[in-house]
Amino acid sequence: MDIYKLINEYKEKGHDLVLVTVTNKEGMAPSDIGKKILYVDNGEFFGTVGGGLIEFTALETCKEVLRKRQSRTVNYVLDNNGQKSETAVVLPMACGGGATLYYEFIGPKQYVYLFGGGHCNKALAPILLDLGFEVIVIDKRKEVLDSVDSRATLVNDEFISFINKKVIKDNAFIVVATPSHHSDFDVLDNIFINKFNYKYLGMVCSKKKIKEYVLRLKEKGVVADLSRLYAPVGLLMGGDSPLEVALSIAAEIISVYYHNDDRVTHLRDLLVEEDRYFL
Repeated sequence: MDIYKLINEYKEKGHDLVLVTVTNKEGMAPSDIGKKILYVDNGEFFGTVGGGLIEFTALETCKEVLRKRQSRTVNYVLDNNGQKSETAVVLPMACGGGATLYYEFIGPKQYVYLFGGGHCNKALAPILLDLGFEVIVIDKRKEVLDSVDSRATLVNDEFISFINKKVIKDNAFIVVATPSHHSDFDVLDNIFINKFNYKYLGMVCSKKKIKEYVLRLKEKGVVADLSRLYAPVGLLMGGDSPLEVALSIAAEIISVYYHNDDRVTHLRDLLVEEDRYFL
């Protein structure tokens, strides 16, 4: 079994992975240095780090690494005599000894779905790609998609058709900038109706447009958590060219990604008190 070949195969299929490697062994631990497990986000895994409780624990840790999308190193002490440690995870295993496992997250920083391949999203895609995000651009207009950075995943489909396939990943970032108000609103409606667990949802719009949308949403009786909706999208930076708007959106996405969004001024913060839908 060639684990590195498997990594390439699963990456090409769009899977996130964790490669677990034994980097240190002490005493009679069953985990030999260099042993590996490849864990796939669909629950499949290949290889071994020694079996038993340490392997079970490793597989459970892989799930957390995938959720947080961050690599880590964990030290383990294998002892069933009640030993305690402040620097290691103690596992009740009679073999004794210890081991260190390195959990390497393999995947993009996060997934960003751009609805619409027009001027703003066309400018936004390469910025996000250079920042390490996986970018998916959805548009039914093939001639528009053909002008978008080819490093992105380009999906030639109707917006609602794509949404209804339910392929949007958990904790994803979403930017809505379609050719019309109506399709923008339809995209948002269907994202809310499908109850996706997104991290960020932005819409390119004016203050008047978001006010109109929120009233429309209430009239339709759609239940939605608007705290993660950023509309108007972007940070207060100035400029209104497609590239300047794209930079503003990218900066906002980065601020949310690194949990610093409360330390910057979002364009939505400029809404008057009675229009602040996100409070």
